[in-house]
Amino acid sequence: MTRFDRYFLFQLMVLFGFFSLVLVSVYWINRAVILFDQLLADGQSAGVFLTLTLYTLPNVIRMVLPISAFVAAVYVTNRLTTESELVVAQATGMSPWRMARPVAMFGLVVALLMAILVHVLVPASRTHLAERTDEIEANVASRMLTEGQFLNPARGITFYIREITREGELLDVFLSDSRSETTRTDYLAARAYLVQDERGPKLVMVDGSAQTYDLMDRRLLVTTFDSFTYDVGTLMQSAGRNRRDVREYDTLTLFNPDEAALEATGKKPSNFLYEGHLRIAQPFNPLIAALIGFSALMLGSFSRFGVWRQIGLAVVLIILLQATENVTADMARRDASLWPLVYLPTALGSAMILVLLWAAKRPALFKRVPRPEAPA
Repeated sequence: MTRFDRYFLFQLMVLFGFFSLVLVSVYWINRAVILFDQLLADGQSAGVFLTLTLYTLPNVIRMVLPISAFVAAVYVTNRLTTESELVVAQATGMSPWRMARPVAMFGLVVALLMAILVHVLVPASRTHLAERTDEIEANVASRMLTEGQFLNPARGITFYIREITREGELLDVFLSDSRSETTRTDYLAARAYLVQDERGPKLVMVDGSAQTYDLMDRRLLVTTFDSFTYDVGTLMQSAGRNRRDVREYDTLTLFNPDEAALEATGKKPSNFLYEGHLRIAQPFNPLIAALIGFSALMLGSFSRFGVWRQIGLAVVLIILLQATENVTADMARRDASLWPLVYLPTALGSAMILVLLWAAKRPALFKRVPRPEAPA
């Protein structure tokens, strides 16, 4: 690498790290707030919240890397242009193709990071996140043993405990069951115990009453009891995941799914094939984004007014590529024979780069031709 390449590459990596940190923080905090609200409603601890948010981090980084690479390439190229450093490099005989070499090296480094994420870290994190979430949803004690809060462990169920003693006794328990469309039953008990038997967890309420309100004829039936057992295991009938996510499987399985994988996900082979080819194509996104950002800013000649038009062109091209990717993704998911469409955004982006660099080598294309003066 020449001194120019090292200098350019260093600037790109520094700005890439800065923009990645900022964007990851924004995306991660946004998702963490949503997750925090869900876990807070279920009475989970801060440790569970931190664990689940860490599992979402690899996927957040995957989404951010192409954006960070594009912004870093545009920012550094714009700064070097306005400070006339690229103008000096061009004056020494460097062509736009030659100056694009450090940008391509930078894109390959980010592409390698992207490949590690999409092939290893993201599938593993999705699996661990799903398993951990499944454990939390199946853990009745962690969802119901929270004092001083109204909890909703299942749809139509409201549960409240005033206090939990050191011996595990629940004091002043309120349980409202409105899952039925015709009746609603409210249970009040001075004490209760959560016990586990071979058929699942049970809530044993002592010294209380059951108030059943008939929604049809509007009658209220009150029944007092010395002890009453409520099967809280039925609250968890809908808990857990019935299907696995296709994105949890390794890349080799995606290209050759077996019957167990198809049954576990309930998806077609086209869904697996699409996800497999998507993992092959995704690592090229940062490389394409960085080169488009650089190539667009190399168009035209130096101007003291900046390169804002070129920056606008680069943004439009990136939006066009993203729209193309969305359209081809829907088509490839529905029909396995259309899997080559997954690589269409990469091919289109490469064509854009070639055209932009070809045009950047010919600044005369962007010069205005002076109009001939009218004869006197």
